[in-house]
Amino acid sequence: MAEAHQAVAFSFQITHNGLEVDFDHEVLSSIWHSGTHSIIKHCQRHWHDLVAGLYPLQPYTLALFIFASLILKNVGLDPSFGLIAFIDHHVPLEYLAPSLALYLSCVLYGFLAWIGLILFIRYSLKILFLYKAWMYEPRGKISVTTRIWMALVQLLKGHNPRLCSYQGSLPNLPVPKLEDTLRRFLLTVRPILNDEQYSELEKLAAEFQQGVGKRMQRYLRLKSWWATNYVTDWWEEYVYLRGRIPVMVNSNFYVMDAIHAKPTHIQAARAANCVHSILKFRACLERQECPPLQLQNLVPLCSAQYERVFNTTRIPGLETDHSRHWHDSSHIVVYHRGKFFKLPCYRKRQLLNPAELEVLFNRILDDESEPYVGEKHLAALTAAERTSWAQARQTYFHKGVNKNSLDTIEKAAFFVALDEEEYCYNPVCIISMTQVQHY
Repeated sequence: MAEAHQAVAFSFQITHNGLEVDFDHEVLSSIWHSGTHSIIKHCQRHWHDLVAGLYPLQPYTLALFIFASLILKNVGLDPSFGLIAFIDHHVPLEYLAPSLALYLSCVLYGFLAWIGLILFIRYSLKILFLYKAWMYEPRGKISVTTRIWMALVQLLKGHNPRLCSYQGSLPNLPVPKLEDTLRRFLLTVRPILNDEQYSELEKLAAEFQQGVGKRMQRYLRLKSWWATNYVTDWWEEYVYLRGRIPVMVNSNFYVMDAIHAKPTHIQAARAANCVHSILKFRACLERQECPPLQLQNLVPLCSAQYERVFNTTRIPGLETDHSRHWHDSSHIVVYHRGKFFKLPCYRKRQLLNPAELEVLFNRILDDESEPYVGEKHLAALTAAERTSWAQARQTYFHKGVNKNSLDTIEKAAFFVALDEEEYCYNPVCIISMTQVQHY
């Protein structure tokens, strides 16, 4: 009950002297900082998306376009080839002075010219990125067509792109021809089928191509007109989220400490440095300061999935899981000696430095308390088959302390495990295992 009272920002009671209100200034301050931090992050995210969407132009170039159109119009030149006069004539500005109406027409023209240039560059790059012949040319022997294509791409793609600067310029995923899909399918299964099985499969493929396959191909083309990638949502839903096999080993990813270089053997210090560096990388992703991956430093790859590297969890379901992403998370969860710890990583919107994080990790490492009943083996549920984990979640984690604790874990930026035993990298063992697998 004491913890519950501490979590209340204010309380009041009615006495003989009237209404008495008791404020907890520390909790109110925490709520205020949390709210302002959320608003600032929300505005920053939209601003970074706007800047990335305008690439290769910058927001300040709008003022240059407007200023140039005003200067040229004042010296007697018409950069719009009559469009400014058209705007001045057709836009209802008769209640303004003629000179002010002309200036507003120049401002509107500058804005339209600025947007037009952005769209021209974006769709020009989208058309150029459709060219694929460069991938099949041998190194050192570049055709004239490819050289011209490379020059045009370099001219339009700009410099110092942000993480998502090219998202609007990437071409839609093309839909392969039905006969090509069936041909590659038969080529893939041929080594695992005998002649009789393969012959039967060829007949089924021919029937599919002449029957329902044509209708499905039309549906696929229709979807490709509306979606930049017609595969993504289906793959995520039917291949990834509906998979019932355990996530551990089969699907999830993880990061380990450096193998060959250990600047310190103090576990808390190494954990603090890793967490600090990872959170700085997360901040770079949020501000889109990381450059996009590019093939041959020329063709960008899609950066959409970077958004879900952090603050994302996969919620188990009876038939299908669903992915949940939070735009921000200010804490991580640490597991050590069978216990879960919530570790705040920010103070007044500022990331804790490695020394401050090391102090917190030392407190976790020095904690001698015993885990709660069942806490030590709780993580094994996430390694179970997905339906079993969903049933256990509905039964034991749908309310109360269990639900709140699980929410804290799932809303963390990421998860950290502090091992009790030291594991050393031995290249001799790796070589011997490779030889055993070879033989």
